[in-house]
Amino acid sequence: MSHKAGFVSIVGSPNVGKSTLMNQLVGEKLSIVTSKAQTTRHRIHGIVNGEDYQMVFSDTPGVVNAAYKLHNAMMSYVESTFKDADIMLFITDIYESEMNHVETLARIQKLTIPVLVIINKVDLAEQSQVETRMKFWKEKLPNAEIIPASALHGFNKEWVWDRLMELLPESPPYFDKEELSDRPMRFFVSEMIREKIFLFTDKEVPYSCQVEVDTYEEEDDIIRIRAVIVVERDSQKGIIIGKGGAMLKKIGREARKDIEKFVQKHIFLETFVKVDKDWRQSDIKLKKYGY
Repeated sequence: MSHKAGFVSIVGSPNVGKSTLMNQLVGEKLSIVTSKAQTTRHRIHGIVNGEDYQMVFSDTPGVVNAAYKLHNAMMSYVESTFKDADIMLFITDIYESEMNHVETLARIQKLTIPVLVIINKVDLAEQSQVETRMKFWKEKLPNAEIIPASALHGFNKEWVWDRLMELLPESPPYFDKEELSDRPMRFFVSEMIREKIFLFTDKEVPYSCQVEVDTYEEEDDIIRIRAVIVVERDSQKGIIIGKGGAMLKKIGREARKDIEKFVQKHIFLETFVKVDKDWRQSDIKLKKYGY
């Protein structure tokens, strides 16, 4: 029996539902999801294995016009996903009338690999609006297949999956068949904590935060984790800690629930906050934090 394997790259503007779709297709919450734009900062591989196939999804940050060096690092992940993609999933939604990053759209237009355009959030639109969007993207990307979908509700997930399986090239697996992702557990822990910061704080605060897992010690019946939330300003530190430490406790409490669900084990989580001034604008600091 022949074996199929390949990389399915997911690209699109911020907040169109890329991470939600990948989580749906993988069947696990690997990418954090919030209503705020630019939640995803890294390229995250989600690996789905079957007896005769391995599909490697690659979630990427939303394409942006860079304002910080951090944005440049995020865009480098988008650039890298074009280089090894076997199939491109371009995600838009019923609200996006034109892609804001023309360079990325131009690259998609020149691709010779299969491209699926997923028009997300159709559950929020009238049929006429969906048809208008489908016609628009067919004109922009005439060689692509256009699929209306709702990642949140799983609408047309099977259609997307079946087309991907048909298009997946024959190849031996790229990763061990037991792997769910190429990222270590520490990465997912830091992302779950960062998700809560996005959910519970606003304005510039969540965008100024980075989470580092200092220790991850696994014992028989519990995992002990020490995490540090990095911010750029003393004022942001005060917001993350909150009055009497209330916000930091809330972030830690809600993150612990998600981590326990993910690892299927009891978690003891300690969280701390420190200031690292202007870390988003420093090449050295970005490299230290894994960008």
